[in-house]
Amino acid sequence: MVDVSSLLLEGPLPRLEVRLLLQAVLQCSLTALFSAPERTLDDAEIAHFQALQARRQRGEPMAYLLGEREFYGLPFLTTPAVLIPRPETEGLVDWGLETSAPPDSLHCLDLGTGSGALALSLQYHRPRWQVSATDRSAAALDLSKKNAARLLPPSGPVLHWYHGDWYEALPKGETFDLIVSNPPYIAAADPHLDQGDLRFEPRQALTAGPSGTEDLERIIAQAPLWLNPGGILRVEHGYDQGEFCRSCFLRAGFTQVTTRTDLAGLERLTGGQRS
Repeated sequence: MVDVSSLLLEGPLPRLEVRLLLQAVLQCSLTALFSAPERTLDDAEIAHFQALQARRQRGEPMAYLLGEREFYGLPFLTTPAVLIPRPETEGLVDWGLETSAPPDSLHCLDLGTGSGALALSLQYHRPRWQVSATDRSAAALDLSKKNAARLLPPSGPVLHWYHGDWYEALPKGETFDLIVSNPPYIAAADPHLDQGDLRFEPRQALTAGPSGTEDLERIIAQAPLWLNPGGILRVEHGYDQGEFCRSCFLRAGFTQVTTRTDLAGLERLTGGQRS
């Protein structure tokens, strides 16, 4: 028999990862796990834990093993059909929530929603907003709808989900006060795609083409057609793509073009206002 304490103290993985995997296998809280270190695992639980441990040793992200990742204080279901929500993207939620006009009836769009992290975080904190989201992946949209059912109250706001490629997914004539997007922005030949967690994430959600800027350029150029006068577009981009994005915003006629940095001081978010 194998008990909890022996698994926590021995093995090839860091103790924190072992703890999280044990919580997933035993379906228990941290308090319950530590309050009964002598608890033994049955054969099925041992097999489950060993399978997860082996997958982790091969490099599979913890978010996929656990099936969940916290983003902006909310627990999002996470599968290999979507990118893993990352802390740097929370800055896009912060910036979106700063939008002040119109405060109660703002119409917001999340382009390429994935797990729904951006759309649902905004909707959760601004329940009076009307939020829509698009994604080219049907599997991603299915997951984002499941996250909506988990995270939003049953009698709360209803998001509008659209399946398709960026703006092509939207009904004709639809316009928005705020558009946010975390699109693919990694160059197709970037060696980082074959390293770390990126090896396991959906490639189509990471890279847009040879330069990695193809989707950013398209989103920015077409945004004025879908924004109300004075409407705002804000996007996440690579740390070395700030200047490129600012030039795209200016060419598209945006004003108040601004770039924000992450905690490391790297340019990660750029936005502007339709004149």
